[in-house]
Amino acid sequence: MAGAQSSRGRVLSVASECVPLVKTGGLADVVGALPGALAGLGWDMKVLLPCYRALRAGAAGWPVVWDEADLWGGPGRVLSGEMGGVSVLLLDAPHLYDREGGPYSSPVGEYPDNAVRFAALSWVAARIAREGLEGWKPDVLHAHDWQAGLAPAYLAYHGNGGCKSVMTIHNIAFQGWAPAHMLGVLRLPGHAWHPEALEYYGGISTLKAGLVTADWITTVSPTYAAELMRPEFGMGLQGVIAARGAAVSGILNGVDTGVWDPGAEDPAFSAKSLVGKAASRAALCAEFGLEVPGPLAIVVSRLTDQKGIDLLPAVIPDFILGGGGLIVLGSGDPGMEGAVRALAARFPGRVAVRIGYDEGLSHRLFAGADAVLVPSRFEPCGLTQMYGLRYGTLPVVALTGGLADTVIGASPATLTAGVATGVTFHPVDALAFGQALAQLLALYAQPKTWAKVRANAMAHPVGWETSAAAYAGLYERLTA
Repeated sequence: MAGAQSSRGRVLSVASECVPLVKTGGLADVVGALPGALAGLGWDMKVLLPCYRALRAGAAGWPVVWDEADLWGGPGRVLSGEMGGVSVLLLDAPHLYDREGGPYSSPVGEYPDNAVRFAALSWVAARIAREGLEGWKPDVLHAHDWQAGLAPAYLAYHGNGGCKSVMTIHNIAFQGWAPAHMLGVLRLPGHAWHPEALEYYGGISTLKAGLVTADWITTVSPTYAAELMRPEFGMGLQGVIAARGAAVSGILNGVDTGVWDPGAEDPAFSAKSLVGKAASRAALCAEFGLEVPGPLAIVVSRLTDQKGIDLLPAVIPDFILGGGGLIVLGSGDPGMEGAVRALAARFPGRVAVRIGYDEGLSHRLFAGADAVLVPSRFEPCGLTQMYGLRYGTLPVVALTGGLADTVIGASPATLTAGVATGVTFHPVDALAFGQALAQLLALYAQPKTWAKVRANAMAHPVGWETSAAAYAGLYERLTA
């Protein structure tokens, strides 16, 4: 059976992060989840990553399946193995990746040679896609974000060997900029130096390079795909997206329902019973010393303007007055951290803050809270609201990107039809957000309606099945 499945196609996924190996954001979750989700549909996916210092020990003894003599200052080799259930290819080039710090920066700042560090990853990806490894040649190269943006470009400009390419935008705000004089250094052709190809406001964007050369472009939600053609969302690349519009589609991310499993928190946790949620809520309030008569809301987020965290000081006082409570988990802009700490100081026993990130605590928050607040100004897909749906923690979300695609806002029509799964608002400002929180308080005061919306939320599919099928369908169309 496995042989029959694997014959459907092979995909080389190229990225800078992958759960459970290395993660700084949602990109890693997607890259780590796709191989397993696609395997059941007959697609054999390998993930090519840089061999960062933290990964070297785990790859000791792995066989070398590729050698590259000249990778911008030194040799490289590709090691093949498995980590965390993912079939992994690690690009071992110590002069580029064996460094103290994270994938993109050291303790003192961003690596100045990031352009060539990820050009090397893309270069090797394109060569493997074009030439194949012994016994394995991909049908599709799937590049993720700016770090892999040059991979489709290298296929387009140096030959693709019959391999198709897909470029996925997880967040268009990060574009991989390099100065114009690096065109030759990055092994890109001079004839492509013009605005319709590689030139980008006098420099080079590795994301744009991928967008103009890939056979297909995806984003991580249908609404985000449409939004990216507008200047307020496209961040300078809206014209490129619009020009490629016929080859652009949005495919929602999913979540790992084995990891985010309410039943694992409490066996009594189900859409048909409030017992598990009530017990988790009581434990959470005890942990933070809170007494909340109304809905207990959480924010689990980077504390930045993009995430709408600056709106909290304007709307939370009225929410507290109405009986609500709030727990914030996250870190980010020092000013935002100070603002949420000030809320906790102003409303002791009703607002609590934990600066930083704690995976175990995040699970307890979703298990015990009544609502999760996601007032993002833009959100390519978002996973937080999906965790909320999964745990019956009603999402209160701005109508943007993947938030708009995953949450059905409570309205007279959706409540009458019995399909609402949360609360939505637009535009993204304090007035609309405050009105959404007032609606949340009103829903909570109607136990039967609240229970129905909560049950709808928990029944909403948030796993990878639908998304994986969409990617498989795309691969099939490209390789037909």
